[in-house]
Formats: sequence, C-alpha cells, structure tokens
Amino acid sequence: MITTDFVPGSPCWIDLGSPDVRAAAAFYGAVLGWEYESMGEGEDMEGGVLRKDGRIVAGLGRLTEEGARSAWMVYYCVADADAAAEAVRQAGGTVRVPPRDLDEWGRMAQFSDPLGGEFAVWQPGTNAGVELVDEPGSLSWTELYTSDVEAAKAFYGGILGWRFGAMEMAGGGGSYWLITPAGQPDERMHGGMMELPAEQLSTAGGRPYWHPVFAVADCDAAVAAVTANGGSLQMGPEDAEGVGRLAVCLDPAGADFVVLAPAGR
Repeated sequence: MITTDFVPGSPCWIDLGSPDVRAAAAFYGAVLGWEYESMGEGEDMEGGVLRKDGRIVAGLGRLTEEGARSAWMVYYCVADADAAAEAVRQAGGTVRVPPRDLDEWGRMAQFSDPLGGEFAVWQPGTNAGVELVDEPGSLSWTELYTSDVEAAKAFYGGILGWRFGAMEMAGGGGSYWLITPAGQPDERMHGGMMELPAEQLSTAGGRPYWHPVFAVADCDAAVAAVTANGGSLQMGPEDAEGVGRLAVCLDPAGADFVVLAPAGR
C-alpha cells in the first residue's frame, strides 16, 4: 500500500514527459479526472502539476530529450540523492540527470539500471511528494518489467534498500516479486517486478521499464475512456484473483500505464 507518509525507498512522485502537454492533460483529465495546473509558462503549457480533487497526483512536462519515448518516470524517496547517485555508479547503472536542487522543494536525480530501466530519486525538502495516493485517480502501485529479475533485485535492493517476496503467478507463469521498503511491514508493499523475455519489452525497445498503476473505481469505464480519447489497450481488462480488475494501456503518445479497480473496494 502506498501512503503519503513517505519513507526511504517508497515511491513519492511521478511525472510524465509528453510531446504535447496540452493533449496529455486533456487525455488524463478524461480518463482519471485530473486537472492540469500550469507552473506559469502561459499558453505554451510547457509543464505543471496534475491534481485530483485539488490534491497533486503527478507532474507533467514537455518531452525534450532527443530520441526518448514518452513515458512515466517514477521517483523513489531517498535521504541523500548524491549518495544514491554514487551507489548507482558503483552498481553498474547510469546517472542520466545528476543530482540537482529544485529550489527549496527538494533534490532530484534520474538514473538507468544496468539493463537500461529508467527511474529517479527524490530527496525531500519542503515538498515531500504527491498529495493523493491509493485512491481512485491516483498512484496505487509501481511495476518493473525486466528481462533479468535477479539482477534487478540485486541492483535496486542495493540502491534503495528494498526487500522482496515471491508470489507465484497463475498458470505456471513464474514468480512475481513484491517490493517493500526496508524496515517496513508488508502493509507498506508498494510495487512488483516481473521477468519477461526481451522481445516482449517492445514498449521500451527491449529494455526494462517501470510504469505506474492508477487506481480507478471502474476498470471497464476507464478503458472505454482511454480508447475514446485516442489511447490504446495492450492487455485486458481482466480479473486478477485477490488483486482486482486491471488493464495495461497506452496514452496517445505511447506512454504506458495500468488502471486497476482493486478487489474488495
């Protein structure tokens, strides 16, 4: 369960890089009920925050990196972004964006794991992170698809201090590895890892990738909104025992995300 009582190793922020900020804001507004608030760039809408019921759920900015795909970036809370960057280097990862301060709000850095999966860290200042989680229209889970789950466990466990627990997938599909921050009870479990052959990682050109899972009240209604507003469906909707009803989606620019109507709600 993700909470806004962020601890080291827990997801605390997400943002989307999109080639068309205005179109992305309209799409997620239709699908998840978000409202876009510009950070003051005026009519160009270069970047800002997305809110649900007045509370911040994500950031949104223009995709500027040459050759990069539109994608969601997941940020994990750390006590020291510079120490995290050094640990990434020592573990064979790449520092894509070196640690830097964002005014008094906090200090951030963006990395790639040794196989190319991109993620980020946030060292909080005055801003701890998003203001709404685990409710319809907000982040409820984070997930990594990778071609080498054992290597991913070793890397992220060393960088972020996670502990892992295996859950066998239905139909003999192997293990799904559940992620919990160090020193936290199982109730603070916030994500998972799944191993897939590289040829099934086509969304990121064969590299591993993280994506966010957004809680929704009605999965089928969310999927209908996705397809009605220019997005597409990769998988589902389908029921996952003990988890809920879910679907893997792409927004109009190709950024992947999951919508989940949790079981028992």
